[in-house]
Amino acid sequence: MIDLVYPEQQAGLAWWPVALVIVALVVLNVVNNRLAPQTHYLLWSFGGSVGLLALGLLDGNTWTDMGLGWAYMLPGLIWGALCIGLVTAVYLIGSAFKRTRTAFHDERMTDLSGSRLVFQALVEVPFGTVLLEEIAFRAVLFSMLVRRFGLVWGLVISSVLFGLWHILPSIGTHEQNPALGSVVGQGRRGNILAVALSVLTTTIAGVLFAGLRLVSGSVLAPMGLHWATNGLGYAFSWLLIRTRDRRRARHREEIRRRQRERQDELLRASDEGGRETGGVE
Repeated sequence: MIDLVYPEQQAGLAWWPVALVIVALVVLNVVNNRLAPQTHYLLWSFGGSVGLLALGLLDGNTWTDMGLGWAYMLPGLIWGALCIGLVTAVYLIGSAFKRTRTAFHDERMTDLSGSRLVFQALVEVPFGTVLLEEIAFRAVLFSMLVRRFGLVWGLVISSVLFGLWHILPSIGTHEQNPALGSVVGQGRRGNILAVALSVLTTTIAGVLFAGLRLVSGSVLAPMGLHWATNGLGYAFSWLLIRTRDRRRARHREEIRRRQRERQDELLRASDEGGRETGGVE
């Protein structure tokens, strides 16, 4: 039987530290998605992670409470590695079939260079997105909520807040992903449905991430799954779009080649017809 690792519920804890963390997350969300330039994304994410950890420690959470204790680092690494392997297998299978391959087509990857992809998958995602979101929702906020409201409510509230966190970044995604657009439609209605679907799926993902944190005792486990889902997702999308574009380019070149051959045949036929006409005269 797997022992779940989480802090004990304590009576009489003030609610305002939780409210302060939520306000800080709202500010970080708006800054990262609407105000700060993309070049400052890592800076804001790293600074936000450090600030949130400070708030968690000031609230009385230990490193172990927040899933950052040394004793649970190895289980966290093992669970994280298993999750990365599982996601890789799922992506390989999904990309092998035409019906599921379109789900990987994110048009934001179209103009992305190889070096930019490497930076995004190996730097921005793990040290920006994953670090901030796992520190925020599975380390600090989860521990603070569990200590006040118990395990079930802590898991539910942190997961719902994680879903709501994705409202801003999901706006307009139905226009960038053809598979998503085909499901939710276009226009304002499609945008609303895309945002609602994103909130729902990331809330469910939040429950899964929190479950990994519980069974491993470490946020390294959900960090591994989170990075694999996002980072490998970008990589597979980029590779599939590059393959699609090369296939289309070869197809266009083949059409142009056939058109040139047809034109050459028509010209030769015209020249031969002209010589025959001249010979009769």
